[in-house]
Amino acid sequence: MSTYILVPGMWIGAWAWRQVTAELRAGGHDVHPLTLTGVADRSHLLSPDVDLDTHIADIVRLAEAEDLRDIVLVGHSYGGLPVSAAALRLRERIRSVVYVDSGPLPEGMSQLDLSDDATEPTGDAVPPRPWDAAADPVLLAGLDEAALDLLRTRSTGHPLASVKQPLGARATSADLPTVLVASTFPLDQIREMMAAGHPFFAGLAEAEIIPLATGHWPMLSEPEKLAGILASVGGK
Repeated sequence: MSTYILVPGMWIGAWAWRQVTAELRAGGHDVHPLTLTGVADRSHLLSPDVDLDTHIADIVRLAEAEDLRDIVLVGHSYGGLPVSAAALRLRERIRSVVYVDSGPLPEGMSQLDLSDDATEPTGDAVPPRPWDAAADPVLLAGLDEAALDLLRTRSTGHPLASVKQPLGARATSADLPTVLVASTFPLDQIREMMAAGHPFFAGLAEAEIIPLATGHWPMLSEPEKLAGILASVGGK
C-alpha cells in the first residue's frame, strides 16, 4: 500500500480527483485528495491574503495532522508550485514527487509569470477559464461533454495572491525521486525545452518522464490511465 496526496491545479478541488482516488483506493492505497484554501468546497475562505504560502501550508498541515509518511506527493498544473515547496519541508515524509503536466518552476517565478495574457487579473480571484473545447483544443483534449459540463459547473475562482506570489525554495529532482507525467507536450518537445532551459521544466533534470497523451486535465480525461501511472510510481 502507498500513501498519496493529490493536489489539484487552478479552479478545481479534490472533487476532480474522484475517479483517480477511487481507482487507487480499490488497489488498497491510502489516498488524500486535497482542496486548496479559497477554491471549490473551500471557496468560502477566499480572501486577498490567500497566497502561495497558504497553499503550501495546506499540504504540510495535511501530512502532519494525519501523520502521513512515505508519501507520493502529486501536483497538477498550478499545484506543482505548492507541492514543490511543501516537498522540501516534508522531505523526510516523502517517497516521491509527481508533477502532472506541471513542474517546480525556478525560484522567484510565479504562476502569473507563465501567463500569455498581458492584462493582469484584478480583485481577489482569477476567474475560471471558459472551458470551450473548440477554442482550446490542445489543453482540453480528451474531455467529453460531461467532463466539460462538470468543469463549467464546479470550477471556481482561484485566489489571485497565490498566482502572484513568487516561488521560494523548492525541491528538485536532485532532492527527491521525481516523475513528470507529460500530457500536453510530446517527449521530444519536452527534451528540447529542457535543453533550452525552459522554466516549465526547471528542477526536472533527473526526473523520470512518463507520457500520457491527452489534454491538461488527465484526471478527468484519462483517470484510469493516470491512476495506473501513480500506482506504478507508488510501487517503486
